[in-house]
Amino acid sequence: MPSASGTTLPKLPTVVWVLAAGTFLMGTTEFVIAGLLPELSTDLGVSTSRAGLLITAFAIGMIIGSPTMALATLRLPQRRTLTLALAVFSLGHVVAALSTSFTVVLAARVITALATGAFWSVGAVIATAAAGPAASARAMGLMIGGLTLANVIGVPVGSFVGQFIGWRGPFWALAVLSALAAVFIGRFIPARDQRPHVSPRAELRALRQGRLWLALSAAMLIMGGVLATYSYITPLLTDRAGIPEGAVPLVLIAFGVGALGGTTIGGRLGDRHPMATTLTAAAATALVLLLMIPLSANPVAVIALVFLMGLTGFTVNPIVTALAVRFAGHAPTLTSSLTTSAFNTGIAAGSALAGTALNSSLGLTGPPLVGTVIAALTLLPLAALVVRGPARKPRIVAQRTTAVRSPADEPSETPAPR
Repeated sequence: MPSASGTTLPKLPTVVWVLAAGTFLMGTTEFVIAGLLPELSTDLGVSTSRAGLLITAFAIGMIIGSPTMALATLRLPQRRTLTLALAVFSLGHVVAALSTSFTVVLAARVITALATGAFWSVGAVIATAAAGPAASARAMGLMIGGLTLANVIGVPVGSFVGQFIGWRGPFWALAVLSALAAVFIGRFIPARDQRPHVSPRAELRALRQGRLWLALSAAMLIMGGVLATYSYITPLLTDRAGIPEGAVPLVLIAFGVGALGGTTIGGRLGDRHPMATTLTAAAATALVLLLMIPLSANPVAVIALVFLMGLTGFTVNPIVTALAVRFAGHAPTLTSSLTTSAFNTGIAAGSALAGTALNSSLGLTGPPLVGTVIAALTLLPLAALVVRGPARKPRIVAQRTTAVRSPADEPSETPAPR
């Protein structure tokens, strides 16, 4: 249904919603460990800090595994790749839930991270292709919304359940739900999705596009800035703002709600005003993090700032992801995996720098200061994108690589000037 006026947004295809549900499960498994560390460390006989390696292992698996799995599955039909990824994801949780060995659970986390990377790299391409160039950022906003919704619902529920029945309960639930998701993917992804035009050489050659690396740099920096602060938000809330420990999960839910709102805003504005939206949101993120330094002693102010941190920071994510896939030309699958690596690199680097700042003379204000600097640096690649101007052929090339016969998909083969 065309929207000539531009005021009525067309409905997104069902497949985008199904893929968003898959990212919800994978976002839950990535972040729920933080709420289950005491149960995990006690049951597996390791220290809490050692149990925290389960978070690090997943991030590293995503950084390395996403592009690797994207290339490894490049010649497979897209539907088969997604169903296999969900099957491996489910199996990894079964193995972890049955094991009493920390080493085995750690290895299972790496395997689930590899499956997550494969799912995301292909799912992002399918979502943007199904939505078409005019709604690609909105489709990415919905997929990333699955990740942010995991912080609002999946992680708190998983942590709550884990406290009562043990950490294995959430793992079993994720195993069952991901298996069911594989069935739904098999129904909603068309069977004739062979990709004869795609080759690893073409994907690697297309990565020479300079705009692509600017978009990836922005993705890495904005997540690094937000997560540098978020990783150590609990001691800031309890020790500086005086918020009781029992109320901290409610504040974290506020962050998740803000992040969900941010992805929605980014998805809706990103297709029409991508650069204006990202520049404004990145500058606002840096300002929010800066204000957190003097105002974090006030509990009301810090709760509002935590919400705004999620709102402004996550507005950037769907836009830079959609831009990266668009700038990639003939490398959409590898590029969508590289955005995952970029986000996780930002998370790993930002949290590491924030931890160092926390142990310095800066103390509790160190992480938000580090976050402010990193978020402000996001403006550099975004400004460079503005200077370089729009891509000459802003299209979603992923649709050239599918053989799905759908009238709704045909217009996307003609570049849409924006």
